Amino acid sequence: MEKLKVMNSYKFLITLLTLACCSFVTYAQDTLRLDFRQAVEFGLDANLDYKIQENNMEILKKQKQVAALSHLPSVGINSNLLRQSGQQFQQVEGEIVVTNVTNEIVSGGLNMNMPVFNAGRRILDTQSAKLAFEAGEKGLERAKQQVVFDVAQRYLQVLLDQELLKIAIENLENQQEQLRQIEGFVEAGLRTVSDLYNQQSEVARLQSVKVDAEIQLENDLWSLSEYLQLEAGKIPDLEPVDPTNSSVSFAEQNLGELYELAMANRADIKQQELLVSSTKKDVQARKAMYFPRVSAFYNYNTFFTSLDSRSLREQLLRIYPQNTLGLNLVIPIFSNWQTRLDVSRAKVAYENQQLTLQSLDRRVYQDVRLAWQNYKAAKLKEQNTGLQVLAAEEARNAVQERFRLGISNFVDLSAANQQFVAAQADQAQAIYTLYFQEVLMQFALGTLSTD
Repeated sequence: MEKLKVMNSYKFLITLLTLACCSFVTYAQDTLRLDFRQAVEFGLDANLDYKIQENNMEILKKQKQVAALSHLPSVGINSNLLRQSGQQFQQVEGEIVVTNVTNEIVSGGLNMNMPVFNAGRRILDTQSAKLAFEAGEKGLERAKQQVVFDVAQRYLQVLLDQELLKIAIENLENQQEQLRQIEGFVEAGLRTVSDLYNQQSEVARLQSVKVDAEIQLENDLWSLSEYLQLEAGKIPDLEPVDPTNSSVSFAEQNLGELYELAMANRADIKQQELLVSSTKKDVQARKAMYFPRVSAFYNYNTFFTSLDSRSLREQLLRIYPQNTLGLNLVIPIFSNWQTRLDVSRAKVAYENQQLTLQSLDRRVYQDVRLAWQNYKAAKLKEQNTGLQVLAAEEARNAVQERFRLGISNFVDLSAANQQFVAAQADQAQAIYTLYFQEVLMQFALGTLSTD
């Protein structure tokens, strides 16, 4: 009996330390209630890649605007204020007179330039910029899906940890109740002291299992908090989801159908296709520099000089204004191969985008195939674990009854209980794994949303 007291004291100490640790963690941390949508919003605000793509969209937007405005004339105003000191040449009554004077001059002008023909370069640049902007939008959409997927992975892992902790607590409580019953059997002389020691050992083991489940939950909570970039000391308190209530099923679809669905919906595929088209337009725009270019121009110039005694207004507006209207023709003959270099760079960029598209096509097929195979395996495992739990529960109940009647021994009872708990844990993992595989399947198909 002395050993029994020592074991009880040891069990009490473990329980006290566990409660103290849990109380300290609860006291030291602040919780933030989050549902999945809110978690995604936090993730989008904190994700570096997503924020960088958002910033890059501003540049693409400006490039698109500049390309569209290039079809309009460019307009500029110039003005000069200057003073000339020294010998000045003036024409007086048909003669050139040189005098040493100071001349103050004010000049101004208006310049307008309008491209008339440049082998379609303005149109091609506009189309290329538009396609690049649309590609950026698709890239931003895929980046958002990536954040949703990352948050879902961590979110579901925390919910699974909570479910496993719940199973561990229920099992511990059941075994503690079993310990109390065995203590009564021992006092009544119906069971040996060895059965009591074995049950005390089992309870102590389950207390350690519970502590491990709490630590795993705590670690995954902090991992989610870090990804969401929550304030220091805050951990999320997640709204639960029902992993058994799924409206999506891919079991009846074949791989070919899923691949076609992915090619039609994947934002990264559409982004790459748009980039290929954009760089192709860019190659054509660079080739346009080989051809002659025609532009129209208009210049208005006027000036005022202090050597003229007439007023500033009269000189600027009536005496000296000049209007020039004309066409400018540029025929490229030799540009030190700069145009050829620009075309070569554009071609390489176009070819690289084509290679990237081919590689992405193969990767999409692999993503869909792996996700589909894992989904089918998870579906089958979820069904099997359901049968496993039912069978393990019936076996445990039968062994418990036999143990109560003194027919079965403690080893059989412990094995049956461990089998039942393992089946429960396997079922919980299978259910959440299947739910996550559905999320992964939607991510691979490009149909994943915050819903």
